[in-house]
Amino acid sequence: MHEPVFDSLLETDLYKFTMWQALLHRHPQTRADYRFVCRNTPAFPLAELAGDINAELDHLCSLRFRKSELDFLQQLRFIKPDFVDFLRIFQFQREFIRVWTEDDQLRIEASGPQVHVMAFEVFVLATVNELYFRRLHTPDVLAEGRRRLATKIARVQQFARLPRRRHPFEFFDFGLRRRYSRAWHEEVVRTLQAELPGCFKGTSNPWLAQRVGLTPMGTMGHEYLQAYQANGVRLRDFQRTALEDWVQEYRGDLGIALTDVVGMDAFLGDFDLYFAKLFDGLRHDSGDPFVWADKALAHYAQMRIDPHTKRLVFSDGLNFDRVFALYERYADHTQLGFGVGTHLTNDMGLQPLSIVMKLVRCNGQAVAKISDEPGKVLCDNPTFLSYL
Repeated sequence: MHEPVFDSLLETDLYKFTMWQALLHRHPQTRADYRFVCRNTPAFPLAELAGDINAELDHLCSLRFRKSELDFLQQLRFIKPDFVDFLRIFQFQREFIRVWTEDDQLRIEASGPQVHVMAFEVFVLATVNELYFRRLHTPDVLAEGRRRLATKIARVQQFARLPRRRHPFEFFDFGLRRRYSRAWHEEVVRTLQAELPGCFKGTSNPWLAQRVGLTPMGTMGHEYLQAYQANGVRLRDFQRTALEDWVQEYRGDLGIALTDVVGMDAFLGDFDLYFAKLFDGLRHDSGDPFVWADKALAHYAQMRIDPHTKRLVFSDGLNFDRVFALYERYADHTQLGFGVGTHLTNDMGLQPLSIVMKLVRCNGQAVAKISDEPGKVLCDNPTFLSYL
């Protein structure tokens, strides 16, 4: 019997906690449906993993937050005491998540109160990944992963020796949900921490952050904004309302806004002077990052806001070629950050899985993301998608 994929509820992305707190305080009654999707063709049918996934979920639903984990969360100044009290008694409910197969397709859906099912996402994705790659694991795979990591570190060290730009080069680990394994993830983060202390600034994984002494990173994801499409406001007002509630919840903390739920142009239409001043910056997650950054900087210029006081964070399928090119283009114009995921935690010479678990319905109504990349659209209802 293999050891469980997870033994801590803290091992998720930080932005799950930040969105969870905001939705618990403002929309605790919302019901939600999340659906797992694999976007590429795996080496063997994922349906073969269904039995093992069910066993992992049984184990996950037995876990509770430990006192040391709650203490760690509580020392983050934006986490509120009543949310920690909620987490103290929180436990995943097995009846809210279902795994089944259709032919060779793996199906997973989580349905129930959003504040009880939203946190399943990262655990499900990392579990599917780890179980899948356990079957493909050989010592050669790990050796290749270490070789590639060493090459990346050498490239970053060389890049860091170039003449300094106005703003520093900083990147973070965003690779939990699509990692090769938990052990490899920790090895990668510890190696980066030791070899690149000037550039490597944090991880999205609070469990790892606590374990190795790094800063946990993250603000909001798509599901937070999407939920507002079904939370009783006019559809045309959903982004403004979500951003306003975020400002009221965090009052200056966690100031990076996600821009691609209905595309960058529609986002900037809502991101007026008020929000542009209140938020510290923006996060890119789909479409051409250079086009996106140019639009962001033009928007700040139009608002007569000094771009050097703001930050652009990039997090869409980054590799270091793309990271270096973006830094060279924009480091003299604004503060930057780079959240690197699969390229750090699952670059082993094997084809990574392209898997997601997305919010598809809230309160019985379809919700959607119209990103700046057509392949990322996921919606049950063509009429709602058209209206959106």
